[in-house]
Amino acid sequence: MALINIDHLTFCYDGSYDNIFENVSFQIDTDWKLGFTGRNGRGKTTFLQLLCGKYEYRGTIDSPVSFDYFPFQVTDPSQNVIEVVAGICPDFEHWELQKELSLLEVAEDVMERPFAALSQGEQTKVLLAALFIKPNNFLLIDEPTNHLDIEGRRVVGKYLNRKTGFILVSHDRVFLDRCIDHILTINKTNIELQKGNFSKWWINKERTDSFETAENDRLQKEIKQLSAAARRTAGWSDKIEKTKKGTLNSGIKPDKGYIGHQAAKMMKRSKVIETRLQKNIQTKEKLLKNIELADSLSMKPLSHPKNTLVELSDLAIYYADRNVCENVHFTVERGERVALSGRNGCGKSSVLKLLTGEELTYSGKLSIGSNLKISYISQDTAYLQGSLHSFAEQYQIEESRFLTILHKLDLSGVQFEKDMRMFSAGQKKKVLLAKSLCEQAHLYIWDEPLNYIDVLSRMQIEDLIVRCRPTLLFVEHDSAFVQSVATKYIRL
Repeated sequence: MALINIDHLTFCYDGSYDNIFENVSFQIDTDWKLGFTGRNGRGKTTFLQLLCGKYEYRGTIDSPVSFDYFPFQVTDPSQNVIEVVAGICPDFEHWELQKELSLLEVAEDVMERPFAALSQGEQTKVLLAALFIKPNNFLLIDEPTNHLDIEGRRVVGKYLNRKTGFILVSHDRVFLDRCIDHILTINKTNIELQKGNFSKWWINKERTDSFETAENDRLQKEIKQLSAAARRTAGWSDKIEKTKKGTLNSGIKPDKGYIGHQAAKMMKRSKVIETRLQKNIQTKEKLLKNIELADSLSMKPLSHPKNTLVELSDLAIYYADRNVCENVHFTVERGERVALSGRNGCGKSSVLKLLTGEELTYSGKLSIGSNLKISYISQDTAYLQGSLHSFAEQYQIEESRFLTILHKLDLSGVQFEKDMRMFSAGQKKKVLLAKSLCEQAHLYIWDEPLNYIDVLSRMQIEDLIVRCRPTLLFVEHDSAFVQSVATKYIRL
């Protein structure tokens, strides 16, 4: 056991006036399985890069272990897997790698194959195995689940649960619960460290938020009452004090000593009320700072006159050198929310692209309802650049509604002025989600819409879909989301 000490860490990017971190201090035990979460754009990846020494910062980071970052960049993917592993860990023992790959349910013959020939899920597993066999390292694992299907997430989660000494950035609640024993959260105003998994942290957060909200309401009511009492007491004190200078209605001169005593009592009472009032105001100011506003989203799906919107029968899709999928049979009925699942590379994205009108070679029956309006979210966000204003113009969506949705998904006004190339991966994905929610469609087709999206935004989208009940065909590997949203399951 050893400790990584972060002391008064302060950092901001060149040209920015806002600190990402300001005087942050905490300790990490090198034996922890530490989950790391927080809304998009709060600095999770930046913090990992600071640990790796990528940027200059103020404060200190004192670590007895070296850091390795995942995903590791493979410079020559044409090399065999065994050569890639040797580049990461030159002194590795062959049996060690075999053991790690076995735990990750990767076939042994993969070591003689070119790295580029592996599926993205297999590449993820190989790199994790290679990085974990390095001696005296602490692994920084940045969103490994984005290239893993549900089964892959189960395997990797089980694997990480056997390990210690890592920070894991993930927004998949079930995956986090499988493999962490502590959680680090970037809140609005601080960084919070707790023992336990994601579910335990979420229960604690809901309790804290509920208590602070109730306490804020109580203090608000009491502050209003105390303010009124303070005004009344001050008024009474002034009236009593004024009687010193006059005569009573009976013509008798007032007892100035008695009146002064009464005025002093009133003034003292006023001071007590004022002190209580200020104390309550100060207490109230400390509340609600880390409550995440997750306003309800909205969408306006269209209703198609036909009940069956999509029908596939004995469908096969071909690329130049191979067939991607075959014997695909399913329908999408009006009002259904269809989850399309299957291992990586089985053709899920190809089926979705075919339905959106992309020209692919296929055989079998493909029937799409006449005049069917489709709203599509692709996996790819790399093409996003330029301003949000020009993006809204390009896709002819209502800009004010588009920006409102992005604001509800926790993009600040500062982000609205930036080029989308400067956005984090999660923020780019939110742009595509907001676009789709602005579009009125009979059928929404979403291909892994939650990649890089933070947990609170996922919950907002879950709530939206359950409330608005659009017809939806989607691919998603977040099992909590799928279970909450899907009304029908199709496995390729």
